[in-house]
Amino acid sequence: MSKQTRPEWLDNAIFYEIYPQSFCDTNGDGIGDFHGIIGKLDYIKELGCNALWINPCFASPFGDAGYDVSDYYQVAPRYGTNEDLKNLFIEAHARGIHVLLDLVPGHTSSQHPWFLESMKAEKNEYTDRYIWTDSIWEEPVGYGSLRGISDRDGSCVVNFFSHQPALNYGFYKPDKPWQQPMDAEGPQASLEAMKDVMRFWLGMGCDGFRVDMAGAMVKNDKDGKGTIKLWQNVRAFLDQEFPKAAIVSEWGEPDKALQGGFHMDFLLHFGPSHYNDLFRCEEPFFSDRGKGDVSAFVQKYLDSYQKANHEGLICIPSGNHDMDRLARSLHGDNLKIAFAFLLSMPGAPFIYYGDEIGMRYVEGLTSVEGGYNRTGSRSPMQWDETTNAGFSSASKEKLYICMDESADRPTVAAQMADEASLYHEVQRLIRIRQSHPALQNWGDIQFLHAEKESYPLAYVRSSQSLSENEPLKKMTDSDEKSAEKILVILNPANCEVSFACDLEPKECIYSMGGEIKKESGMVQIPPRFAGFYLI
Repeated sequence: MSKQTRPEWLDNAIFYEIYPQSFCDTNGDGIGDFHGIIGKLDYIKELGCNALWINPCFASPFGDAGYDVSDYYQVAPRYGTNEDLKNLFIEAHARGIHVLLDLVPGHTSSQHPWFLESMKAEKNEYTDRYIWTDSIWEEPVGYGSLRGISDRDGSCVVNFFSHQPALNYGFYKPDKPWQQPMDAEGPQASLEAMKDVMRFWLGMGCDGFRVDMAGAMVKNDKDGKGTIKLWQNVRAFLDQEFPKAAIVSEWGEPDKALQGGFHMDFLLHFGPSHYNDLFRCEEPFFSDRGKGDVSAFVQKYLDSYQKANHEGLICIPSGNHDMDRLARSLHGDNLKIAFAFLLSMPGAPFIYYGDEIGMRYVEGLTSVEGGYNRTGSRSPMQWDETTNAGFSSASKEKLYICMDESADRPTVAAQMADEASLYHEVQRLIRIRQSHPALQNWGDIQFLHAEKESYPLAYVRSSQSLSENEPLKKMTDSDEKSAEKILVILNPANCEVSFACDLEPKECIYSMGGEIKKESGMVQIPPRFAGFYLI
């Protein structure tokens, strides 16, 4: 993905992820809606975010919180109408905010009209839109399946839950008679149908898509070559018809996603990224206990960064609807230090709604709409001290998910009134990021200290390319005119630490937790500290 083909608005995009059913309810039914999002756009802009990712909002039976789509062309009535969503795009754009919708191209609900037609014994245009074996007695090895649900003789592959039949994009290496190649009529029809869905919403005013399970489209595709080819096809279509549209992948392998034409890929909480080493393990690196290890994360990050030739954006989210809240494992100043990391790394930052005020994981909830253990991270946004924390005027029993009932639960109103709050620290960090090219999405990175079971974490961000083979030096006057370099030092541990550093911090542009001291080539760092320095 060359920088020339990216939408320019991605250069400094900072995303805010909205789980729509839990954000703001304006009609008192206990479920968030589009009017609620529109009413909070000024809040999002004031925080400093200039882009949105809205979780699935299409028609659905909601067996998986909307990731089981029953109509790609119709929004779910509980959120509003298509016209309401179009108006949301208009209102967001008026504030300089771009909007990504969550696209689920790999599977549908078992109630989707395409699937209902595909279940019929008589051959029709949807027969091969999904992946079926030739016999009800043959279950697809290595895949879950739906069986015995219709007159059609066969078992249907599913992608996740058993009510989510997989759309057919073909098999990279077919090894059974029922496995169709990628260029067969059924897989090609699925691909063209998804392009039509994208055309519809881009024409309505959305700015692109975050793509669910983007790496799992083509089957029997161990190395991802078929799936990469499929997305390259989509990229060519978008470049021709919608060159300003962005696509972000849930893939977790940035080198593959970027080859496929995605502008960005997420580091996921599962898979090989070691993302959980930072925030969500027994001893997170960003805990003040100081027993964590960042080294495996940094090595994997650099592997992905180098495989992608420093192109594209590797995104590190604060969290999302599928993982524990940051505040379940991190507390107090350590949340601020975690955000100092998130907002000083390359790639577009993604802030999950409520993380900016330290919303907690709500323990012990019964699963709602397929959430299971994820339900505690999907509780209603906490706006103020009024009924239901200002989320909804519905009775407590009608809320989509139970509120955090803690007497000291954080709220937007309380944090906005407190200059020392997490909210203001995040706002301040965003402001600093946006005022320094070296800290923005395309800036380069070189790690100085990321040793095994050791603190601090230190790296240099630059608005110019940094060579892995050349030592970093203080900038000359001529360098300053063309480039900016910023040293980032993070010490979440509750003890003083040090590391060897030849660089001379010239000007502090951000600090929290005290001051560093430099002596005899060593930098002494106070406990629970974050600092950014021009060099």
